[in-house]
Amino acid sequence: MLANSIKTEWKKLKHSHLWLVFVAIPMIPAMIGTANYLNNIEILKSEWYSLWTQHSLFYANFFYGPLIALYCSYTWRVEHLNHNWNRLMSMPVSEGTIFGSKLVLAFGCTVFLQLWVWILFILGGKAAGLPGMPPVQILFWLLRGSLGGMVTAALQLVLSMIIRSFAVPIAVALLGSIMGLLLSNGGYSLFWPYSLMLEGMNANKTEDMIENMFGFGISVVFFIALFLGAGIWYLKHEDVRTAA
Repeated sequence: MLANSIKTEWKKLKHSHLWLVFVAIPMIPAMIGTANYLNNIEILKSEWYSLWTQHSLFYANFFYGPLIALYCSYTWRVEHLNHNWNRLMSMPVSEGTIFGSKLVLAFGCTVFLQLWVWILFILGGKAAGLPGMPPVQILFWLLRGSLGGMVTAALQLVLSMIIRSFAVPIAVALLGSIMGLLLSNGGYSLFWPYSLMLEGMNANKTEDMIENMFGFGISVVFFIALFLGAGIWYLKHEDVRTAA
């Protein structure tokens, strides 16, 4: 049943231009980061790692969260418009399947973004004249960041499900990311969902700052379970209210 719901959600995405946005927008922080690296090359001496600090500074803090939120707002906007909500609620599938299928595709969105950023990072490094290929460790940071991105996706799916506005949840994601930066600098990243994608990506750092992967993993699992449960509960509540 979950597989069929995922296929249905995928069909909705195929008819949108959302993927063009996902390809174009990450180019902006990539170009800014590369330019910033070249402008400060006298003090940035760690080559690929230094370039990563500049790329991740802009992408992780200002673009990654809002891009995830954009996807989540779009996937629920389809349901909010044209009476699709009632049709969705009348489908012979469970609330967990409905929310879970959207979350699975949202996770795919986060991984796609990270792999595309990796390609842009390589291109930026070559444009800056860096030798060889970037360390595999940075790719690991990117993929680890996608776990934090899944937390953001789960939260944004709940917000976009409740808030009918397309733009408001995206604004929340931007503000949440900025707050996440402040809390990460204060050592509270594991307690704020928007901080986890920054922490996972090791944003603006040349050395891995996560000393306790177990704690990071527990925080990711906790927040995903929390928001997944909240999303399913809300759908069940709305199902009863809509039918009344």
